Amino acid sequence: MLSTSKRSLALLFATILALLPALSFGGDLQFNMTEGVTEVSREVYGLHMLIFYVCCAIGVVVFGAMFISMYLHRKSRGAKASNFHESVTLELVWTIIPALILIAMAYPATLTLKKIYNSDNAEVDILVTAYQWKWRYEYLGDEVSFFSNLSTPRSQIRNEEEKGENYLLEVDEPLIVPVNKKVRFLVTAADVIHSWWIPELAVKRDAIPGYTNAAWTFIEDEGVYRGQCAELCGKDHGFMPIEVHAVSEEKYAAWLADKKAKVAEIKAASEKTFTFEELYAQGEKAYATSCAACHGTQGEGLVGPAIKGSAIATGPVANHLDIVINGSANNPMMAAYGPQLDPVTLASIITFQRNAFGNNMGDSVQPVDIVTFKQGQ
Repeated sequence: MLSTSKRSLALLFATILALLPALSFGGDLQFNMTEGVTEVSREVYGLHMLIFYVCCAIGVVVFGAMFISMYLHRKSRGAKASNFHESVTLELVWTIIPALILIAMAYPATLTLKKIYNSDNAEVDILVTAYQWKWRYEYLGDEVSFFSNLSTPRSQIRNEEEKGENYLLEVDEPLIVPVNKKVRFLVTAADVIHSWWIPELAVKRDAIPGYTNAAWTFIEDEGVYRGQCAELCGKDHGFMPIEVHAVSEEKYAAWLADKKAKVAEIKAASEKTFTFEELYAQGEKAYATSCAACHGTQGEGLVGPAIKGSAIATGPVANHLDIVINGSANNPMMAAYGPQLDPVTLASIITFQRNAFGNNMGDSVQPVDIVTFKQGQ
């Protein structure tokens, strides 16, 4: 028959052991990090869980010993505190054992870090440039580049309609990458610090103006993987999602060929003369994507000045071209769109702004005007 104190001690151990499965289950809950879909992401996840379990085991041993000592050597049982000043043996034990544990944890972590930072021998190179508040992707060596903007309707953001499944995680043009190929990302920024983060790929790199950080991935399965900017970068920080589509090599080659054909079309269109109606219709779409977040969907002005009735939109065309192409020296929020958008899109946006929202200037800007203005600077 066990004594009362021994039964209590057994109960304490049973309670601690009962907690272990709960700790293990915690790894599957939503607050835990994702396992991801790449070899590196799985290694990172495995390392994270290994360290988590080690910390849990250490906690059980340390707190278990503490609570047992408190129970067995409590004052009501007549226990008296030991009266010794120091113990070399104890000092060595609690120094050597933690050091060995840290070394054992650091070894696999170092191996994984070496893999994460080894971006050599990539088969596809993509320059990722962050802007407030969008991403620009440039496929190096293929002359293909485009901007990726949030595509969640403003009506959902303003709670005027039900939010979609991928609310604030969907874009108008996703990044396309091939499966079973090493893809290197060169990440930088054009204005402030951002961070390019896709949890399922275990890729996260700071985008810093003037610096280029490298990351890479090797995706084995086709799918859609989403991420977000992970660095507070301004008013619309929460509105610059990342959407990566991993496709087969055949689909990737077809997509790349189609993008190259469109690039050739844009170059040809830059020499074309458009009708007012064509420019206005295209400008209306481009304005919603590139301008409405700051100037308002009705040109009423938000964080940026109003377009409706503004001195720029109703003034000389040259001033309008200058501020759209070169940005504003007095307002850092007004970015230079000359390097970001092609001449056709710039011409259509300026034409739309000068004739929408009651401005009714009746004039238009052709792509050749954009090219001529840039060459004359």
